[in-house]
Amino acid sequence: MSSAGLNQWIVSGNLAADATVKTVTLKDGREAKVAEATIYVRKSRNREESFTVSLSIWEKSTAWRVLPYLKKGSLIICTGAVEPNPFISSNGNVPRAGLQMTVIDIHLDQVKEEEMEDAEEAVAVPA
Repeated sequence: MSSAGLNQWIVSGNLAADATVKTVTLKDGREAKVAEATIYVRKSRNREESFTVSLSIWEKSTAWRVLPYLKKGSLIICTGAVEPNPFISSNGNVPRAGLQMTVIDIHLDQVKEEEMEDAEEAVAVPA
């Protein structure tokens, strides 16, 4: 049984920085918006084995709706497709393995406290 085309990952981690949005030109000439972010994934038993995953969140994905809540330090759970992204480290020119994830959906596991307060104020009904 072949698993070609089956690439679905679920990963959770803390955002290393706020997501940044940029406009890109597609092959057919149209423009699209994509948000880029990085999450820091830490293994619970061995912190030395932590790693980062670069995220791409496209404008038409369901993950786009939570973009305003993606703030540095927030714990999020991402679902999407992962591709290897090898690179050469700037510290000693050592080959490293990286991961690039095209995000389909994001669940907010733990949002920074100030974001929760803002959301509660928006929902509060005046007396």
